[in-house]
Amino acid sequence: MSDLQTFREETRDWLETNCPPEMRKPGDICWGGRNPSFSHPDQEIWLEKMGDKGWTCPTWPKEYGGGGLSYEENKILQEEMSAIGARSALGSFGIWMLGPALLEFASHEQKLEHIPNIVKGKIWWCQGYSEPGSGSDLASLSTKAVLEGDEYVVNGQKIWTSNANYADMIFCLVRTGPQDPKHEGISFLLIDMDQPGVEVKPIKLISGKSPFCETFFTNAKAPKENLIGTLNEGWTIAKRLLQHERSMISGMGLGSGNSGQKSKTSALAQLGKKYAGSNKENKLSDSILRTKIAKHDLNSRAFGLTLQRMGEEMKSGGPSATASISKYYGTEQNKSRYELMLEAMGTNALGWEGEPFSAEELAITRDWLRTKGNSIEGGTSEVQLNVISKRVLNLPDK
Repeated sequence: MSDLQTFREETRDWLETNCPPEMRKPGDICWGGRNPSFSHPDQEIWLEKMGDKGWTCPTWPKEYGGGGLSYEENKILQEEMSAIGARSALGSFGIWMLGPALLEFASHEQKLEHIPNIVKGKIWWCQGYSEPGSGSDLASLSTKAVLEGDEYVVNGQKIWTSNANYADMIFCLVRTGPQDPKHEGISFLLIDMDQPGVEVKPIKLISGKSPFCETFFTNAKAPKENLIGTLNEGWTIAKRLLQHERSMISGMGLGSGNSGQKSKTSALAQLGKKYAGSNKENKLSDSILRTKIAKHDLNSRAFGLTLQRMGEEMKSGGPSATASISKYYGTEQNKSRYELMLEAMGTNALGWEGEPFSAEELAITRDWLRTKGNSIEGGTSEVQLNVISKRVLNLPDK
């Protein structure tokens, strides 16, 4: 028996023993934090077990609390979790964005301090990048940090800060070299949100939800040990982290897909049958809608396989500018998926609140509105196309 086959059997046995029943059903994902909220007792149990195993971050070094798995072992872990319907134990910008940047740029001491807490979901992180007037032109940011003794004093404003109203800490781009060119003089700083100098105001979106916030810093403090990398060279970290963010966002394009694995009837097809009916052959009655859904599912499968191939290519390093390709396509694929949902639901997609609409129908309508932000967050689609043309295709500026 090969080592990987042995690992598969051991992983299967561990999951069968340790994954609670409730965590084998579709549902929300825990975001952790200093004061975590669990929708079910099994969610807390699952987070603790996966965190102790390091499998919330399976490929991160064991030295910092990760699982220490190889690419092939992690692939097996994901397959075995999928086989029993196990949901992720933890959702976290710390996992998707900050952690990989810390592993690459932080000191050993900083890694020991912050990464184990990310693995176990002890801290809820948010991202402080965009500012009013500094969105697509991120390097023009003006939030400043001045070193006074052993602390940086931070003043300025960030916007579109996802879940800042729940976050414990923020990884933030600040200007520490005001006289330097805009792509220089920027530093990468970790700031505690729980202090008098930080104020957060949620931004209500058209969907009625407020995942984004404005964040104001007024003489907020951060110890100098929270500076990651070299002073005034944070733009290098920022670009790397954006690649990780875009890779993360691209996954939304798979929707209910499964990264290229063979699947049963897709969730879109099931939704179509529910609202538009099925024929004697148990196929969606509306042939035009059926064709659209089939094409979307094929694109999702192809996209999932492409992401797998990109993952293979990245084994020797982190994400590259090609992350802009997956981010752009994933964004469009996710928006298309919700458009098809609404088309399948017909008039049932017109509800906003109350009877006769179900909770699922109301949620889908609001989530459809939320997808409109996909082409803005993590760098607009226009920015991604520019990155692709310049850094992937090597096209001239003019």
